[in-house]
Amino acid sequence: MVVFDASTLILLSRIDLLDEFVARVHGGVAIPEAVRTEVLCGEREEMKTLISSIEEQRIAVVKVKDSALTRKLMTDFSIDAGEAEALSLALGKNDAIVATDDRNAIRACKALKLEFITAIAVLVRSVEKGIIEKEEGLIKLQKLQSIGRYGKTIIEDARKLIQGGK
Repeated sequence: MVVFDASTLILLSRIDLLDEFVARVHGGVAIPEAVRTEVLCGEREEMKTLISSIEEQRIAVVKVKDSALTRKLMTDFSIDAGEAEALSLALGKNDAIVATDDRNAIRACKALKLEFITAIAVLVRSVEKGIIEKEEGLIKLQKLQSIGRYGKTIIEDARKLIQGGK
């Protein structure tokens, strides 16, 4: 199961890769209630995709049972409720992967020994598996660079991987 926080859910949606990714995930995709609230507030360009994914149950919305754990994660790792709830859900599952692009949530995953993926990792893997062409991958990477908070090294490493270099 892949458990999303809001950052990666929004980024993949904005580069039109969310539906393709969700369709190929074995074990399902879930978001905690706090993430649903976060991504559905306000007006965003990706809102339509997110709403349909949730309404059509391609993305399950799950209630976090351990609110004390969520509060502790928020305090210990300086993360927001959505990230903390995503981590709480993942901690309760043996095979869960956390999809996050939040720096502090990534640090928390490392400390808690939780497997994680980022939007860039999903993009690179999509090109490697032939789900999207290299040219399309480079266009999507450019968009991620403009909307995400990635360092130059991360973008350059991803560009090399997409182009087939080492």
